Amino acid sequence: MTRDAAHIQEAAEAIADAIAARRTLSPLDPAIAPTDPAEGYAVQAALARRLGAFPPAGFKIGATAATMQLHLGIRTPAAGFMMRSGLLASGAASPHRSWLTPGVECEIAFRLGRDIPPGEHRPEALAEAVAAVLPAIEIVENRYQGGVGIGTPMLIADRFFHGAAVLGADAEGWSPDRFAGRDLAAARGRMVVNGTLFGEGQGGDLLGHPLAVLRWLAASPAAAVFGGLRAGQVILCGSVTPPAWLSGPAEIEVSFDGLGTVTTRFT
Repeated sequence: MTRDAAHIQEAAEAIADAIAARRTLSPLDPAIAPTDPAEGYAVQAALARRLGAFPPAGFKIGATAATMQLHLGIRTPAAGFMMRSGLLASGAASPHRSWLTPGVECEIAFRLGRDIPPGEHRPEALAEAVAAVLPAIEIVENRYQGGVGIGTPMLIADRFFHGAAVLGADAEGWSPDRFAGRDLAAARGRMVVNGTLFGEGQGGDLLGHPLAVLRWLAASPAAAVFGGLRAGQVILCGSVTPPAWLSGPAEIEVSFDGLGTVTTRFT
């Protein structure tokens, strides 16, 4: 049964209440819980409106690497909106206790310079819409009772583990015609946790190329329910490593060849 607008709104309110209380999200009453990804995105859009984040500051895309799909037990990427208050500058510090089972991920991010309507687009047109490329750390939270067992529609509704994004500086000398000159597919990324290398990967791990992630997002149900992508939004293209789950205070450094370095601390 397809959920009506009232049930979609009720599900969004339940998630918003859990966010406000900083408590683990339990499975929702079956009468209102999203039953498929389309309903999950409808609830997510209602949640964005409820939180004053419509249009959002950007989107995270999760499970764009095969390793992450295997880790999460899903077959396709998923997107979640990001709030302006959750976009942090490199060097940002926060108390570990303020997060629910936090983790960090090693990401390439785009900043858009023009709007992208929802739907299919040529790679060249998407490249021209990118104003900047930068390294990023996504802070994720496993805030779900039963973890991924809560189901993909619920994970989508609650922004697919998203907590915040720590953004590095824009890579120098970027322009759309440099997608060929600076091969993001070959850019190697590394995540260091407390001085020890945690994992490595490359841009090609993300659906073959980070630009393919943007193409997926533009044609996705997420772009449809949010009315497309907008200039100024930040797009996290997914992690090239599995998440590093943090049991206490930690210092994190992510770097990508040719893109620079970004750091964050948990105190």
